[in-house]
Amino acid sequence: MALSVSERLLCCLVLSVWSTSTSIQAVPRLAPYDVDRAKVSVSGVSSGACMATQYHVVYSREIMGAGIIAGAPFMCSGGLAATALGTCMTTPSMISVPALEAITTSGALFGNVDATYHMRNDRVFIFGGTRDSVVNPVASQKVAQYYHHYMTSSHIKAVLNINAEHGMPTLNYGGACAQLNSKTYLNNCNYSVAFQLLNHIYGGLQAPHSKTQANGQLLHFNQADFFHLALPSAYSMDSVGYIYVPSGCADKQHKCKLHVAFHGCKMGRVFVGEEYVRHAGYNEVGDLNNIIILYPQVISTLTNPQGCWDWFGYTGSLFATNKGFQLTAVRRMVSRVLGSSSSVLG
Repeated sequence: MALSVSERLLCCLVLSVWSTSTSIQAVPRLAPYDVDRAKVSVSGVSSGACMATQYHVVYSREIMGAGIIAGAPFMCSGGLAATALGTCMTTPSMISVPALEAITTSGALFGNVDATYHMRNDRVFIFGGTRDSVVNPVASQKVAQYYHHYMTSSHIKAVLNINAEHGMPTLNYGGACAQLNSKTYLNNCNYSVAFQLLNHIYGGLQAPHSKTQANGQLLHFNQADFFHLALPSAYSMDSVGYIYVPSGCADKQHKCKLHVAFHGCKMGRVFVGEEYVRHAGYNEVGDLNNIIILYPQVISTLTNPQGCWDWFGYTGSLFATNKGFQLTAVRRMVSRVLGSSSSVLG
């Protein structure tokens, strides 16, 4: 018996959903490791830098430091894409840092972010390239000003004098440092931002050199595990994320550190494959110093065509709070790596 048009469409829809569900289930689950809970940190580049700041501020009692590369201060956009593109990225001299501090205080008062005193002993590394044509380097100065309100100057390191374009500066991989490398946004600057920020956060790390190899395992995992009511794509997140496990952490017999690295716009796997997760410079540092690197992934959607992390409200008005969909999903990932449930973390 021939199927009607509507029946054929329904069959196609069921097959599509089944296929998506099956392919997601085929991706391994994220495993727990032996991680020191007091040694968890975050960093990011571009929209990932803004996400790192959000994660740091929202969950500051669980985070010991942050690295902000070509980013903007917490809640700079106010939930508006026009403000993100305009004030935050193009004319950051117009950013009112006291206003953002007031928003942070209000968020803490209402329980949407952790109490700000949790940041007082944290360490923050800030990078802004002098040739950045995407995010005006003055934005990095505003990030530093924002953090100076919450911690001592000695805990903040701002590098704002390197002739770098927009992207992730690496020791020896990528395009010319002073040029916009729009295919991968990895800049060969003979300067490893990954090492510099991790060393500032943790201190006393062994530095990689040009021939250092990452001998651990780069694994992919199922991000759908961390969304309870919908597929990750509903919140512009990929079904697949990555984690780099150093050789010294794989047997789960040694206390390791955990660092979450947020990619920038057009830097997720759907845009650049594994370029960022393999060549941003984190893995080599992680291998030398027993730091596990978690790489959550974002995709392109109608509301987020550039594949950016949500720092301007495309997932809803609570994007920069402990009720934000992307933030809570990443926190569940962190919780899994720590070997605990999200309820244990608070």
